[in-house]
Amino acid sequence: MTIVDRYILQQVGRPLTVAFIIGLLMLLAERFVRILDLTLGKKGSLSLVFEMLGYLAPHYLGLAIPAAIFIGLLFGFNQLSRNAEIEAFLAAGISLHRLARPVILLAFIASLLAVYIFGWLQPYTRYAYRALKYAVQNVDVFYLAEEGVFMTAGKRTFIIDKLDRKNQRFQRIFLFADNGNDGGETITARSGFLVQQQADPRPLLVLENGHRLRVFGWPYSASGQALPKFETSRFDHAETAIGRENAAAFRPRGADGRELTLTELYAAMGQKQSPRKLRSLQAEFHKRLVSILTLLLLPLLAIPFAVGQRRQQRAYRFAVALAILVFYHEAVQQGSIAVKSGVLGVWTGIWLPWFLLAVFSLARYYRICFTLRRDIFESFYDLASRIGGRLGRLAPWRGKREERT
Repeated sequence: MTIVDRYILQQVGRPLTVAFIIGLLMLLAERFVRILDLTLGKKGSLSLVFEMLGYLAPHYLGLAIPAAIFIGLLFGFNQLSRNAEIEAFLAAGISLHRLARPVILLAFIASLLAVYIFGWLQPYTRYAYRALKYAVQNVDVFYLAEEGVFMTAGKRTFIIDKLDRKNQRFQRIFLFADNGNDGGETITARSGFLVQQQADPRPLLVLENGHRLRVFGWPYSASGQALPKFETSRFDHAETAIGRENAAAFRPRGADGRELTLTELYAAMGQKQSPRKLRSLQAEFHKRLVSILTLLLLPLLAIPFAVGQRRQQRAYRFAVALAILVFYHEAVQQGSIAVKSGVLGVWTGIWLPWFLLAVFSLARYYRICFTLRRDIFESFYDLASRIGGRLGRLAPWRGKREERT
């Protein structure tokens, strides 16, 4: 790399890094509140929060990296243009296309990184996040218990009088288990505690000095049937696992197409699938490819908007550039949904927006780097300004203002 390449990367790298850090933190902060609400009060809740955020990070990396590169290119090259450094490079025989070479290489490296993120990292971490969330919601429900508040864990509903989270002990518990058509079971105990099991992620609930009432069926006064049988007993020590019985194992990875790697998606599309499932797999596969290839277009799209006439730095350039990128992202998202529902095909719903963006970016990049013609957006802006000025002069309130003057 020459000194020019290092200088360009330095100018682009500063806003890129700031945009990446701020963007990623903002995206994670939105989920942080919901995760905190989900894990608050559970054993090791702080470690659970950071573990779940870690699983979500690759998903948000797929959004933060393209946005940071685009913003970094806009601010970096705009600063070069405002300081007349681009004119200095041109006077020295260094073209704008030559200045763009290091950032094009940067976009190529980012696309290779995106292949790993979109293709392999996101599917595994998405599944890990869902499995951990499932375990938190269905296995450790007891740790959300509050004193004097009814809680539900699986088919059991319980309320605790006094709770000692530090020692995992409690005093005076009322527990009701709904067994469906087989009746129900009510247990009261003077004290108890929890024990973590090795083979079962559900905690073992140990009760001490209690009473047990078991009803074999439910009484229905309108039917005229005899009352169901029941039995009562006392106990000094009783044990039962608390939580859902099926919480020990989460479903296998791959039930959702977003949990499959690129190679697994490609292999699954070649297998016999239902039309709906096949459309979902195709939409996910092609959407990932488009997301990866979009990174290669970012320098071609950003540089023409960043570089302008030094005396006419238009603020609208950034707004238009960001609006185009947001509109493109939304078009791909909606196109993917349309492909899954069968309304559009893959090439129309997903690849057409990418092709239009590529043609638009290449045309503007070629125009600004290899021709002397004026930017078409500058012409539109001047035309709109002239029309707005004429309409303003024809406005009725303008005449009244001149009369007062």
